[in-house]
Amino acid sequence: METQKEQPSKIIDENRQLSQLPFGNVLGAGFLAVLFFGALATTAVYIFPLENPESQVAAAATVYNPYENMTLAATSAIVIDLTNGKTLYSLNPDTQLPLASLTKIALVLAVSEVLPPDDILLAKRDITSAGGAQILPAGELWRVQDIINAVLVTSSNNGAEFLAEAANGFLQERFPEVPDDNVTLWRMNALAQDLGLKQTYFLSVNGLDVSETLASAYGSARDMATLFTHAFETRSAVFSGTAREESLFTSVNGAQGSVARNTNELTGIIPELIMGKTGFTDLAGGNLVVIFDVGIVHPVVAVILGSTQEGRFEDMQKLVNVTRFLIATE
Repeated sequence: METQKEQPSKIIDENRQLSQLPFGNVLGAGFLAVLFFGALATTAVYIFPLENPESQVAAAATVYNPYENMTLAATSAIVIDLTNGKTLYSLNPDTQLPLASLTKIALVLAVSEVLPPDDILLAKRDITSAGGAQILPAGELWRVQDIINAVLVTSSNNGAEFLAEAANGFLQERFPEVPDDNVTLWRMNALAQDLGLKQTYFLSVNGLDVSETLASAYGSARDMATLFTHAFETRSAVFSGTAREESLFTSVNGAQGSVARNTNELTGIIPELIMGKTGFTDLAGGNLVVIFDVGIVHPVVAVILGSTQEGRFEDMQKLVNVTRFLIATE
């Protein structure tokens, strides 16, 4: 019975012992820890301040530029998305430089105003490529489009002169107020003015250098982008042959025929190539302009001026590849 009487006392003692355990100390230590780490966090804010919200917005707005680390041999270049007119890349885009055979785009635009592509012309002399190979023999009848293809695809210089002569009389009838005998050349320059090509003018119809110090045509990369875009939008069928690796030339009566390779080495390499033109002289160096699709009905124009004879193709491949990547990741 005495043992039973002592049990409550034991329980009380145990409770007293429990109350004497260091729970109060633990709670006190926890409270101190909260104060310590809270103070530490507050100190960290002062030592390492949070980034300014404006800086965060600026960082978020920074967009990776895939053209940034690209190097070109060209003096001038530009890439424009024709769906929205946005300039994707530019390098000295308004610098005036020799154009060489890019001139022939303006020639064909002028000639096409008065000579339909299916009209027939008699070749009064052999029409040769820029390298001198015979393309269209004299004495044969040729469609205007065949002669245009010889001028654009093989960069025929005497073919350009022949086209200019053939169109000259018709252009004179259309513009009787023009006193100059070379109305075709006048029309090329008038077209440049109409299109707002501020840096562009032509002294010849084929782009050959006039002398060792004077080119026969000058313009800027931006101007050439505008000129080629106009050609694409108004005469796409006339310029479509420039997208092919080779062109077959057959006279109207079928007696003469030849195959000529395109001077543009990137035909067959650039997917969805729409049109293009090369240019090269001692003064101009290597020039190249192309229009290509990066998607369904998504044309882009790219211009290279003042590169080297081979460098123009390497430069253009870089522009095309980076542009495709950029638009694909937008």
